[in-house]
Amino acid sequence: MQRRGAGLGWPRQQQQQLPPPPEVAPQAASMAPPSGRGPPGLGGRPACALLLLCYLVSADPAQNFVPSLGRQTSLTTSVIPKAEQSTAYKDFIYFTVFEGNVRNVSKVSVEYLCSQPCVVSLEAVVSSEFRSSIPVYKKRWKNEKHLHTSRMQIVHVKFPSIMVYRDDYFIRNSISVSAVILRAWITHKYGGGDSNVKWEENLLHAVATNYTLLKTVPPFERPFKDHQVCLEWNMDYIWNLQANKIPQCPLENDMVTLLGFPYASSGENTGIVKKFARFRNRELEATRRQRMDYPVFTVSLWLYLLHYCKASLCGILYFVDSNEMYGTPSVFLTEEGHLHIQMHLIKGEDLAVKTKFIIPLKEWFRLDISFNGGQIVVTTSIGQDLKSYHNQTISFREDFHYNDTAGYFIIGGSRYVAGIQGFFGPLKYYRLRTLDPDQIFNPLLEKQLAEQIKLYYERCAEIQEIVSVYASMVQQGGVRQEACDPWNSYLDLKRRYGSPSTCRAFPWEKELKDKHPSLFQALMEMDLLTVPRNSNEFILEIGARIFEKAIKRLSSVDGLHQISSVVPFLMDSSCCGYHKASYYLTVFYETGLNVPQDQLQGMLYSLIGGQGSERLSSMNLGYKHYQGIDNYHLDSELSYAYYSNIAMKTPLDQHTLQGDQAYVETIRLKDDEILKVQTKEDGDVFMWLKHEATRGNAAAQQRLAQMLFWGQQGVAKNPEAAIEWYAKGALETEDPALIYDYAIVLFKGQGVKKNRRLALELMKKAASKGLHQAVNGLGWYYHKFKKNYAKAAKYWLKAEEMGNPDASYNLGVLYLDGIFPGVTGRNQTLAGEYFHKAAQGGHIEGTLWCSLYYITGNLETFPRDPEKAVVWAKHVAEKNGYLGHVIRKGLNAYLEGSWHEALLYYVLAAETGIEVSQTNLAHICEERPDLARRYLAVNCVWRYYNFSVSQIDAPSFAYLKMGDLYYYGHQNQSQDLELSVQMYAQAALDGDSQGFFNLALLIEEGATIPHHILDFLEIDPTIYSSNFSILRELYERCWSHSNEESFSPCSLAWLYLHLRLVWGTLLHSALIYFLGTFLLSVLIAWTVQYFQSVSASGSSPTPAQTSPGPAASTSSPAATPAADAWDQGQPTVTNNPEPRG
Repeated sequence: MQRRGAGLGWPRQQQQQLPPPPEVAPQAASMAPPSGRGPPGLGGRPACALLLLCYLVSADPAQNFVPSLGRQTSLTTSVIPKAEQSTAYKDFIYFTVFEGNVRNVSKVSVEYLCSQPCVVSLEAVVSSEFRSSIPVYKKRWKNEKHLHTSRMQIVHVKFPSIMVYRDDYFIRNSISVSAVILRAWITHKYGGGDSNVKWEENLLHAVATNYTLLKTVPPFERPFKDHQVCLEWNMDYIWNLQANKIPQCPLENDMVTLLGFPYASSGENTGIVKKFARFRNRELEATRRQRMDYPVFTVSLWLYLLHYCKASLCGILYFVDSNEMYGTPSVFLTEEGHLHIQMHLIKGEDLAVKTKFIIPLKEWFRLDISFNGGQIVVTTSIGQDLKSYHNQTISFREDFHYNDTAGYFIIGGSRYVAGIQGFFGPLKYYRLRTLDPDQIFNPLLEKQLAEQIKLYYERCAEIQEIVSVYASMVQQGGVRQEACDPWNSYLDLKRRYGSPSTCRAFPWEKELKDKHPSLFQALMEMDLLTVPRNSNEFILEIGARIFEKAIKRLSSVDGLHQISSVVPFLMDSSCCGYHKASYYLTVFYETGLNVPQDQLQGMLYSLIGGQGSERLSSMNLGYKHYQGIDNYHLDSELSYAYYSNIAMKTPLDQHTLQGDQAYVETIRLKDDEILKVQTKEDGDVFMWLKHEATRGNAAAQQRLAQMLFWGQQGVAKNPEAAIEWYAKGALETEDPALIYDYAIVLFKGQGVKKNRRLALELMKKAASKGLHQAVNGLGWYYHKFKKNYAKAAKYWLKAEEMGNPDASYNLGVLYLDGIFPGVTGRNQTLAGEYFHKAAQGGHIEGTLWCSLYYITGNLETFPRDPEKAVVWAKHVAEKNGYLGHVIRKGLNAYLEGSWHEALLYYVLAAETGIEVSQTNLAHICEERPDLARRYLAVNCVWRYYNFSVSQIDAPSFAYLKMGDLYYYGHQNQSQDLELSVQMYAQAALDGDSQGFFNLALLIEEGATIPHHILDFLEIDPTIYSSNFSILRELYERCWSHSNEESFSPCSLAWLYLHLRLVWGTLLHSALIYFLGTFLLSVLIAWTVQYFQSVSASGSSPTPAQTSPGPAASTSSPAATPAADAWDQGQPTVTNNPEPRG
């Protein structure tokens, strides 16, 4: 009962503290070491040359570095041969590595000379793809006695196993090493080189240094380690199966296309949610991690803005982290037209900057924003030729935190901030690169559509100016409109006896009148004195009146024939901001409903309607993107953006008593029983309910009140009359449902004055009778009015145990707001569980929260699943009352026999993607194929049955129809038995006996059912190996699913199958051969005896008379039996009936 309104954990605005980010490599700016210090840890990608360079810079500048020609040493300190050493170079050190490659134990010979007591240090430093300058081996020793003498020390350097061996059962994650430096140095004992000093400080006082690079071995060229352990045979076998497999790095690009089709942003709190995964390529992922504190990326997007922000900020593209806080980058638009760019700093704060320039309106422009550490470059380029408009470079000294996988991106609006009013074009995101505008390849796709959008708003600006000027003249008396109005009796008397008046000429050029004739015609016939004077409301009201005029024509007997003549009026209405007209134009052009089919114009008006927040247009866009049909891109996130917008409005619309709304009912035109109970206020069903309600029948009172309150079963919405029946039932009967319903009405004041005291008494009375809705209502009362959360939770827990979905949702709200009694802080996990339970019970707001969790993937219990998010949002959006109104008008027209109007409204409903209207429209096209062929450019039956079977809740008869269409072929669609089998199998799985029957007939005709279809039907091919066994199983299932009590076609087919089996068995038995031989012998014996008797009687000398007689009797040709197919276990049937739907 409570709708979510606050306590959502808003994104941080300024100075929000977050936990420190994980330790990462220093950024590139800190690579240069300070003078006099040792080599720091390297940032960026580890590279041998860079590592060596840093080490050279850190060495003593007084030393003369020369390259050595030895194989083991790349660069070395100056070493004078022993025979030529002078006293100026007493201390030296160099070494020889016996093996150039990195091994588990590498033998190193160190030769050195100390002029004073010294400490010799040897260290191995490694850089991997994730970290730099990691010491993996250290060794020190002192030399205090052997001075001025060359000494040699053999050292066995031991490296970690993950560096030198391949992955095996024990070494699970070997590392790829990019560089290994072996370095040694000498420090004098009395010059800061004590062995207790830290290694970094010890290196600073070195008097002699040397280093070399060891050659690394790639991970898959390394040997396996002998662990001296015996594995169990099964583990050893499993490991050996994958031991020698070398994985390949996937080809991956850091460029991501976030949007490839125009998105209509209505300026509301919905948008497109995108989420990045980690790179599968290890090198790219390593680079991404290293740049978390030094962001390097580029964003390029196209925009068409209609207005600047109504609020202080509106969303363009921004990142929301796992804590539901704004991250880097966050780009917003201000109410003055500037860009507001916000970043999250490493130290936990936020930093924002506003551009100096403003961005253009009603022009397609490309916005390019590149981040390179602390520098941001913002560029806007206008038009397809990318004419430069503005460029600004912004530099910061702060370090930004950037992790594009720890959250999600939003394009447009969200529950935190409204989106822009306009259109998004192609959007590309370069995750690891900073590019100049001329290096970015992001052309304006769908150029024709983008150009049509621009032309539409140019035309509409002209129309709105005409309407505004004309109305201003009329309302200020500049035009005497009554002189131009059509004839009526009052005006006729005024003309006769009043002062003479003339229709003054309008200040319009003839070209403008010829350009917009429908607009001027509508304005001349309209009474503008009653229109509101507010400019925006005025133009919208004009659009609504033009639309109503067009709809009156379409509601006539030959309404479809009038479509071509009302299209100009609908265009004018759309330009005035009345976007119901935009949706009508969308459907007309996309389906070719008595106009030339034009997919481009259909897309244009669909986007225009979606931008204007027209409910049916948004649902049309959501459905087309969800299915990827009619040249719309398949994009679940884009589909969710449209569906979620309408889904959030649906519960608000249901509680609004105004507007053209009706309850969305699932009424199929094939169901005669449901059609019989449809009624109106003067219908038999309604009158009978009213009679029973007047007599005090509680069930009749409740049903009558529901019909009137929600506008169900063909009855017009009438809340005032509904409340009278609620009150009568609650006060005169003891029915708890009526008492509860009336209490809710009194609490909310819907159509009646609020009376909280009486409402509470009634609610307690209904709860005492065990009604779980009333128990939940008491919790709602204590939460909303008394703020007593403990008592509210008590009632809600009780109602939740009774199975009330509202209570489950309300408990989730308590956990989400962090006010559940006895629980500290918010608990989104438990809130999500309660929301999911409420959604399974049909709760609308609970379903909305679940869809939000599925699209963001920020909760572990709701892994990201955009398709499931779309399904849940679509389910709620299709309960919208404005869609229900269109469906009800189509149903009423069908019941009244108004075929033109029924076809019109069912086409309008079907194009939103609601399944029941799609099957009903296909049914109408089957009943009136002449109407469909004449007015629709699309193949109606094929299109809408095909749309229906792609839905989750498609009825079984739709699968049967599509199976028939695939079986026989339909117009441009050739026969496809495989798809026909799939359709019949789906109908059978839904429990339709006709599906089993049709599958059996296909087998009898020689078709083969694929094994995956048999598995789908849970028919094991190993058990049912022959066609006869499969046939028998299908006929038995058909019989068991048949609703007919007497003999059904399934039972007769099953009986006929077994009769053929018996007959085939008899034909193959030895008894039949014995009987045949016996009968043949008797026939031969009888024939011989007959001829003998005839010859005996004919031997007497009687003169023969020859007379012409008939020729030899013509014998009927014997029916040749069909080839016996039972040898293969397949019955042969002639004249089989064909599958039917």
